[in-house]
Amino acid sequence: MSTLGSGSQKIETIAVIGAGTMGHGIAQVAAGSGFRVLLSDLDRDSLSRGIRTIEKNLAKGIQLGKLTAKDSERTLQQIHGTTTLEECAVADLIIEAAPEKLDLKREILHKLEVASDRPFIFASNTSSLSITAIARDSKRPADVTGMHFFNPVHLMRLVEVVVGKETSVNTVETVTDVGRQMRKEPIIVKDVPGFASSRLGVALGLEAMRMFEQGVASAEDIDKAMELGYNHPMGPLKLTDLVGLDVRLNIAEYLYRELGTDNFRPPEILQRMVKQGKLGKKTGLGFYDWNNDKRDSKSS
Repeated sequence: MSTLGSGSQKIETIAVIGAGTMGHGIAQVAAGSGFRVLLSDLDRDSLSRGIRTIEKNLAKGIQLGKLTAKDSERTLQQIHGTTTLEECAVADLIIEAAPEKLDLKREILHKLEVASDRPFIFASNTSSLSITAIARDSKRPADVTGMHFFNPVHLMRLVEVVVGKETSVNTVETVTDVGRQMRKEPIIVKDVPGFASSRLGVALGLEAMRMFEQGVASAEDIDKAMELGYNHPMGPLKLTDLVGLDVRLNIAEYLYRELGTDNFRPPEILQRMVKQGKLGKKTGLGFYDWNNDKRDSKSS
């Protein structure tokens, strides 16, 4: 284990709830950092897909010379899959990566507290929902925090540590240390709608959509403006396709409702594309055509 801060507690086992896009990535970096990992998903097929994706990521890492075969084997040996939420109650740190639904996240926390006879830290990977609201009915709100990772988790260096109204200093120090051990760069933010990253990133993405809708430039050229002009690794429309247009719409609606500024009013084009099922890379069409690895922005 890494050297812990003065107020940190020892974390040996991490449970990750949800094996989807974010969950399997969090499980991979946690296992690769030496933690024992329980990866949980109620759907057995989703769990299998998540583990297969981890295997593919590790194989690519070996191919690129970033990992050895031993590193890959060691990482996979640290991950244990389960379809039973209650099995995760033995973990020291539980990271929830379920869909962005407040009631669902509260329900997961409640079930884990009922199942566990020992204290644990509960960290939500939410990108916008209130940590204070998630912890509202918790028996131990001081042990509830946010750990917002970024996609793809095994490549992106940032993790946002979100401090709820009752989150303790010990909890913040512990998850910050865990983030550093995962080779991430933690930032500590207040529990406000959108935190720091989503508030800035969604505002940029929505403005890019309005520009595309108004015919200011093509999706490729809007993205190039940020990639080449501001050194962003990925343009806002391509990133929206990667994250999922439905996810972006949910976050935008939440931020617009909570903050009340037109910056977060969902553009008509985003609402229309979600209704049409054009959700980005996961459906093959978004602002780009991802079918057969093509990237044509004429799909919308």
